[in-house]
Amino acid sequence: MTVEDIFSRFDEKTISLAEKLREFLFKNLNGIMEIPDNSVNLIGYGYGTGYKDLICVIMLSKKGIKLGLNRGSELPDPEKLLTGTGKVHRYVEIKDEATIKSPALKKLVSEALKAYNKKK
Repeated sequence: MTVEDIFSRFDEKTISLAEKLREFLFKNLNGIMEIPDNSVNLIGYGYGTGYKDLICVIMLSKKGIKLGLNRGSELPDPEKLLTGTGKVHRYVEIKDEATIKSPALKKLVSEALKAYNKKK
């Protein structure tokens, strides 16, 4: 199963935005592994194949794209990008390219990486 298999289920606008988000993650998380889960249209990003090594996920649906952050409920989020009601995980709705390019998203991903490194 590949990322392309997952992308093939969505329209061009969604695919384009997801590709930009992937580029952002590869640029900001050095050496990150990409783990597609075809059954739930989810692409995990981490430093190993286990759940404990997960930093974030791209979630694709007919409604759009979300960037889920592992332990997002514990991350500082002064710009209030994170949504969701889970006790542990939160996500950012990726509505457009400006969201991906925002300093606030870069800071959130950086904080997620810091939190991961503290656990190690």
